Amino acid sequence: MKHVNKSVLLWYSPSEMYQLVTAIEDYPRFLPWCDHAAVVERHVDGVTARIGLAYAGVKHAFTTRNEHVPGERVIVKLVDGPFSLLDGTWAFLPLGRPGSPAQACKIEFDLRYAFASKALEAVLSPVFDRVANTFVESFVSRAEGVYGPR
Repeated sequence: MKHVNKSVLLWYSPSEMYQLVTAIEDYPRFLPWCDHAAVVERHVDGVTARIGLAYAGVKHAFTTRNEHVPGERVIVKLVDGPFSLLDGTWAFLPLGRPGSPAQACKIEFDLRYAFASKALEAVLSPVFDRVANTFVESFVSRAEGVYGPR
């Protein structure tokens, strides 16, 4: 099993960052490895989404069930794909004085994953390791593009 844990402090609100992470249909616009993304089903507490991975000649897709806690958290669980395990959490923690609107936040990204077979691991691990380790930076760049630099 592999584990990625990253955090960053930003001058964007938890709500702004939550909106970017939950806008799954926009992923192909700014994630260079994502060739397609779609919401398969909407639920009261989140979505089921299918994401296409295309990087360095490797193509695979996976489906996740994402539980949303608006403005605070997104919990990602594997439905299907080349993984035996894919569990992740995005947490958006407000920074600022209590009682005042959050103008900044701390993002915490935690992802655990393992591949379904040694063959898939040999092919996909170098690609997905890079993807997983640049995920937070990609969303920071997206925030700058959508909301402007701060």
